[in-house]
Amino acid sequence: MKKVGIVMGSKSDLPVVEKAAGVLADFGVPYEMHIYSAHRTPDEARDFARTAKEKGFGVIIAAAGMAAHLAGAMAANTVLPVIGIPCKSAALDGMDALLATVQMPSGIPVATVAIDGAKNAAFLAAEILAVTDEDLSAKLAAYRAAQAEEILKNDRELNR
Repeated sequence: MKKVGIVMGSKSDLPVVEKAAGVLADFGVPYEMHIYSAHRTPDEARDFARTAKEKGFGVIIAAAGMAAHLAGAMAANTVLPVIGIPCKSAALDGMDALLATVQMPSGIPVATVAIDGAKNAAFLAAEILAVTDEDLSAKLAAYRAAQAEEILKNDRELNR
């Protein structure tokens, strides 16, 4: 199975990305986490993205706040799917990161989840990998079925 690369712009993003790591671990998806800044360590960020495919990665998740250029920097240097997690910051409550992550030029897409939406980033990464992995696809389908059953159980209890 391909790995997921989880890259964060600074250590302060770790509480957010740990949620993505937890989802990936629950589904048995291998991942690596790194701290690379688009601005403070641009060479390392570029090198990670450029070599990710040959190192067995299938998807990159990039989390950053404020200027949030990390996902775009990753996408500019790889043809692997990149999922951006805009992280909440004190200044503009994460809206700055959301807009910086979602506004990419044509041809350099970044799939973007909600502000601090690390769990959905991991689910999306797993779904991308599941296109060629039947076991992972089955695990995701079972998870969705369990979610639906929980809702229906709650409905039955509500309407007793």
